[in-house]
Amino acid sequence: MDLRDFLLRARVLKLYRKALRISGRAPTSARADLRQTIRREMENNRNCNDKQRIRFLISEGLNKLKGLDEMLDMQADLRQTIRREMENNRNCNDKQRIRFLISEGLNKLKGLDEMLDMQGY
Repeated sequence: MDLRDFLLRARVLKLYRKALRISGRAPTSARADLRQTIRREMENNRNCNDKQRIRFLISEGLNKLKGLDEMLDMQADLRQTIRREMENNRNCNDKQRIRFLISEGLNKLKGLDEMLDMQGY
C-alpha cells in the first residue's frame, strides 16, 4: 500500500467514525437501523479499488452526513420548542387557545415535513 492508498483509507475510516458519532445523536428508536445502514453502505463498497470512485463515495457520504446532521439539529430545536411551548401553556384552561396552539403546532410540523421531503429525507 503506497502513501496515497493509506491516506485514502484514512479518509474512509474517518468518514465511518464520523457517521457513527452522528448516528449517536439520532433518536434511540432509529439509532440501530441508522448504524446498520451505515455499516451496510461501507460493506457494499469494501472491495472497491477504483480511487476515483472511492473519492466520489467519500464526497457523497460527507454530503449525506451533513444533511443528517442538519436534520438532527432541526429535530433537537423542534423538541426544545415543543417543550418550551408545553411548559409556557401548561396552566392554560382556555379551550379556544388550546385548539389554536394545537393547530399552530400541526401546521409547523406539516411545514417541517414538507421541507424535509423537498430535501429528500
